[in-house]
Amino acid sequence: MAFFQGLLDNEADAFFEKLREVRVSSHLVIGRGGTVYQSVAFDKRAWHAGESDFQGRARCNDFSIGIELIGQEEGPFTEEQYRSLSSICDRLCVTYEIPNEHIVGHRDIAPGRKVDPGADFDYSKIRSSAK
Repeated sequence: MAFFQGLLDNEADAFFEKLREVRVSSHLVIGRGGTVYQSVAFDKRAWHAGESDFQGRARCNDFSIGIELIGQEEGPFTEEQYRSLSSICDRLCVTYEIPNEHIVGHRDIAPGRKVDPGADFDYSKIRSSAK
């Protein structure tokens, strides 16, 4: 979790030294078993999208909520992750009046640079219940 909060102790392991200059965080992280961890408050900017664009608007970090799923960059993801993500998206869409078609992945906002959550990600599992 420290990595997604920008608090990783780079001196704790030699591998972490490679990550010293990486600036990454997300609002939520969903573990393989569906457990949800909040790293950044929703009213704060997280550094999840990088150089990005959504519907002609650049710098998605400035106006979006980043949710990371633990696992391979292109999946597969667990049913528990889909269930948690669906519940979260449903609540966020209602609370922030977000159209469910605005639930997108990194590959949609940073094509050519990011590939997650992968071409096989089943958006119907998380968009169908969102309002």
